[in-house]
Amino acid sequence: MLVTPSAHSIDPQTGALAGNTGRYQKRLSDLRGLYADSDAFEHAAQEDGERVVYTVEDVRPEASAGDLIFGTTFMEPGRIGSEFFMTRGHIHATANRPETYYGESGSGLMLMESPDGQTNILEVHPRTMVYVPPLWIHRSVNTGNTPLVMSFCYPVDSGQDYEVIARSGGMAVRIMADGNGWASVPNTGYRPRTQTEVDAILATQA
Repeated sequence: MLVTPSAHSIDPQTGALAGNTGRYQKRLSDLRGLYADSDAFEHAAQEDGERVVYTVEDVRPEASAGDLIFGTTFMEPGRIGSEFFMTRGHIHATANRPETYYGESGSGLMLMESPDGQTNILEVHPRTMVYVPPLWIHRSVNTGNTPLVMSFCYPVDSGQDYEVIARSGGMAVRIMADGNGWASVPNTGYRPRTQTEVDAILATQA
């Protein structure tokens, strides 16, 4: 059965996606355990735990393989201690599925990590397209003073594994303010994946 073609306008300042079929928000209280400075996080959560850190809107035309999911992410600026606001991050549950992100407004980073712990960081600016290849864990970080708005697109059968980061104590590096912008610093709580864990990720391909 043919799907009806559609067009969806994006507000580059708010990330509002016309005709979206899904929407969710992550509040500060939802992000416990992500940040290095747990005391600073708990203080911020007590002060304003219901603060929305990021909002995702998307469109999922069809559930069958071969179609696409597309949408927008709107992320507020902010820091916990010296660490910039970020998304939870994930790898695709079907790990060999790619994703694209396009900068609509603001500035930030796409922090990426391979299953065996290699790090790759790409800056996101307006009119910048970032390609996240298959098998890369990825997380968005807002390093600016204004909201970071991006549009994204990925295969409908990708799925998300959000726990891959938690199981290793976070990603291998953290993105911190350094007085002149941002710097990547080693995550002292990071636990490299065993070969068995790497092999399990590589096995989730189709």
